[in-house]
Amino acid sequence: MQEIIGYVDDSNIFDIQSVEEGNLDTSNMLPIYFDDTKEAHQIIRHTCAHLLAEAIKSIYPEAKFFVGPVVNEGFYYDFKVNSKINDDDLPKIENKMKDIAKKGHKLIKINLSRKEAEQRFKDDELKHAVMSRIEGDHFSIYQQGEFEDLCKGPHLPTLKLLNAFKLTKISGAYLGGDEDSEVLTRIYGIAFAKKENLKDYLHKLEEAKKRDHRKLGVELELFTFDEEVGAGLPIWLPKGARLRRRIEELLTRALILNEYEPVRCPEILKSDVWKISGHYSHYKENMYFTIIDDVEYGIKPMNCVGHIKVYQNSIRSYRELPLRFYEYGVVHRHEKSGVLHGLLRVREFTQDDAHIFCRPEQIENEVNNILKFTHRIMNAFNFSYEMELSTRPQDSIGSDEVWESATQALQNALTNNNINYQVDEGGGAFYGPKIDIKITDAIGRKWQCGTIQIDMNLPNRFNLTYTDENNAQSQPVMIHRAILGSFERFVAILTEHFGGEFPFFIAPTQVVIIPINEKHIEMARDLQIQLRDIGIYSEINTKTESLNKKIRNAEKQKTPIIALIGDKELENNSLAVRDRRNKTDSGENTQYEISINDFLQKVQILNREVSF
Repeated sequence: MQEIIGYVDDSNIFDIQSVEEGNLDTSNMLPIYFDDTKEAHQIIRHTCAHLLAEAIKSIYPEAKFFVGPVVNEGFYYDFKVNSKINDDDLPKIENKMKDIAKKGHKLIKINLSRKEAEQRFKDDELKHAVMSRIEGDHFSIYQQGEFEDLCKGPHLPTLKLLNAFKLTKISGAYLGGDEDSEVLTRIYGIAFAKKENLKDYLHKLEEAKKRDHRKLGVELELFTFDEEVGAGLPIWLPKGARLRRRIEELLTRALILNEYEPVRCPEILKSDVWKISGHYSHYKENMYFTIIDDVEYGIKPMNCVGHIKVYQNSIRSYRELPLRFYEYGVVHRHEKSGVLHGLLRVREFTQDDAHIFCRPEQIENEVNNILKFTHRIMNAFNFSYEMELSTRPQDSIGSDEVWESATQALQNALTNNNINYQVDEGGGAFYGPKIDIKITDAIGRKWQCGTIQIDMNLPNRFNLTYTDENNAQSQPVMIHRAILGSFERFVAILTEHFGGEFPFFIAPTQVVIIPINEKHIEMARDLQIQLRDIGIYSEINTKTESLNKKIRNAEKQKTPIIALIGDKELENNSLAVRDRRNKTDSGENTQYEISINDFLQKVQILNREVSF
């Protein structure tokens, strides 16, 4: 029978120590077993963080500790030590953790008053920094053998249960996340109940390294960053720009069919409009500002205000609604350098943005259409996905009635489409509730991409109106909608999802043509022109390299199709084709002969095999 390590009620996780110490009634709680569930991971990984701290203290006796929380991907501990620690030291620390865990010390919870805690850690400035962030007079510590630390738990009853953990990386971290404070050492780790689950996780980590879009972006010549240009400002190289353009073309065709109208708005607007919208007071720290002719301007972090100005350009009637405006709008956000991460987190990016202005009774139908559109796009890329409904945050604008109505509209749309969803209480935008689209990639990682937000506040702030059927002035509802999120982030996710092996319909180079010698070059150029005429991206390799090297280089670039032209092909007006999509039993790319006319028909079909 599995060991019970804690209990959970509607909102709290209690470890065994807390249950026994508080004489808690567990009759209405669910037991947490030592297994690989979310609730068990909270306890296992928190305990493993303390095991890490004890190992560090054993190796570096002068070490002092700040906090060691559980995070989405495991746990970490922030600490201060006189010695310089790097990645090479992690195996040594991990081995010490294993030695300590084998001793099987029990974890004992001790309750203290603030005065007792301050006295107990009187010579530890980091613990005083922790206590200064906690309200109230009640504290607790957990002891394990000779090690103890200030902590509210939860923890395992004994360290002997820990036998499936791994330290993953080391970095620096500001004390409490404050850039003006000292830098501490941070070590990350992961822990599971079962060794096979740890093994699977480590395999995924290795696979993630191979698929890292920053690495593949360089190898496949998709994009680059340049220090002279600035951090977080991607430069798209021809192949990356072709990839982006193909996604844009597919999206644009679908938008037109769904009666969206293109608009284009300035990237810099007077601060007055940002004050009206609420961005100036709620989002100013994430924006860039400049002064022109003694007037302050803000570079747009979002496209919504510009689209509102498009709406205001004409007197609107209920007969026109819904109005759907879309723009691949370039936006800028003042991200801190520490959070920048390839294309996933940048300072300049392009949103696949759209705003729908509709009557209240049209909300449900519009959101239904967006959800169906989303389903088609996700299926095209073989993504599984889930939805999350985010509700009103503390820092928000608008009345309770507006928020309740908007939230209910989103819930109805999700229910009507038979979509299971999670609820993120308080996770909405400051101007309205939203649905976040979270996709799962080929190795099981979840990514937040698009969003659907209902907004009844901005139309009110900008006094948007339309003439209703009674010839009275009514206020429209505004729906913010981005399915991909941003092209930058989506390309990063696609790159890692496919490991750079992009499907033919979006591949940056779809065909590499290899003439075997100079007399075959003219035929290669003719083929390239024919491919260009039907919208296929191709390259010709005329380098003075061996045929095998040319083929190998094309395969390293993960090009879907390689077309070889030699004497036989020149005579027969045909091609020798190597196709990455089709493999032999030994894993080699298949090779076959095909006439040029048949080849052109084949690639046209491949290019059209996906549409949104």
